[in-house]
Amino acid sequence: MSPTATARSHKHVLTPWSKQGAINTPTITHAQGAYLLDDEGKRYLDLSAGLVAVNVGHGHPAVVEAIQKQVAKVAYIAPSMMNDTRSEFAELLSDISPWQEGARVFFTTNGGEANEDALKMARMLTGRHKVLVSYRSFHGSAPGAGSLTGEDRRWPNEPGIPGVVRFFAPYPYRSPFFTDDPATETERALAHLEEVITFEGPKNIAALLIEPVVGSNGVVIYPDGYLKGLRDITTKHGIVLVFDEVMTGFGRLGDTFAAHRFDVFPDMITFAKGVASAYVPLGGVLVREGLANHFDDTALMCGHTYSGHPLAMAAGLATVTTMRTEGLFQRAREIEPLLRQGFETIMANHPVFGDARVIGAFSAIEFVKDRATKTPLVPWYGGDNAPVGKLTSALRQSGVYAFGRYNVLLVTPPLTIERSDLEFGLEALDTSLRVLA
Repeated sequence: MSPTATARSHKHVLTPWSKQGAINTPTITHAQGAYLLDDEGKRYLDLSAGLVAVNVGHGHPAVVEAIQKQVAKVAYIAPSMMNDTRSEFAELLSDISPWQEGARVFFTTNGGEANEDALKMARMLTGRHKVLVSYRSFHGSAPGAGSLTGEDRRWPNEPGIPGVVRFFAPYPYRSPFFTDDPATETERALAHLEEVITFEGPKNIAALLIEPVVGSNGVVIYPDGYLKGLRDITTKHGIVLVFDEVMTGFGRLGDTFAAHRFDVFPDMITFAKGVASAYVPLGGVLVREGLANHFDDTALMCGHTYSGHPLAMAAGLATVTTMRTEGLFQRAREIEPLLRQGFETIMANHPVFGDARVIGAFSAIEFVKDRATKTPLVPWYGGDNAPVGKLTSALRQSGVYAFGRYNVLLVTPPLTIERSDLEFGLEALDTSLRVLA
């Protein structure tokens, strides 16, 4: 079975972000809990929850059953038609949103679409056209969302959509503001943003879109006060603040959303991935009621064939309900100290281990040539994926899947992972890091 499945993939499938001739990943046929199973019977611990997405673990019976029941009832209706599962799920999302006034939901199929639609809504709400995004960010790969992205995966999209303005956000390990002091980092970063807004014209800026914790660009955690400062600045200038919580939402940080963990409430939240534990493609935009009611008398010019797809609604409703009943929104608080402790041990064994950043079940390791100078193992922008490719290959040989790029590896396990499985994964990481010596 294995040669046939693998050969078919190489011949007929275009794999994302890869040189097609260099792909050597296994063919996965089954998954359960925190484990993947390939067509040769080998098991892999999923130490990255797929792509920071399978929050309730693989094959959760409540989610599987909900999808099965929904497909037997109604598999598709036009998004303009009302649907009982969709309305129930939207009500649940409003209930768990950070706004006391509640929220309304516009459903998409992924996070990139959600970010594009959030910008479109902000433009309709404000009558302005510009959007502020940070350089070290990823908001999607399609031409629109790719333009909103700051890092080098946006380059093939350029020139991209107009009106996108980038700024530097804090990065404490490699400060763009020439300081090692977190308070100074925050102060200088906010002053820099204010200056960018001045040069672009506050009355021209519709939205500021930001990941409250940087995701695939290295899990950069902003210093205290920065997100609060963003909220104050955007409020002052009438700019719509949008949190891209595609990765951080639905329990990843040990709370429902990053907005809750940091006690900073934006105007919109974009989401995907963990909302349905990636069982069915699903994303969306949560819009606080005070803005959403604008569209009661003004047409909402957003739409997708699969918006609010019944199977996705069933998967999302079951996932979020399961997270509530099983205490999974807070589970990452228990995982966080285990990751910190494991990384401390590994760091002592490997000089290539430069920095670890951990919040909830969201963490990344940054690799360096020299720990004292913080010289990156490879350049970040336009860098070389060969070293991290060697590491992920060694991990797979040890029975562990994780993903990374350039000089960063992400460790973001399912929120249901057992302590013994997490310890196994960290031990495999400790052993596998020898390939980078």
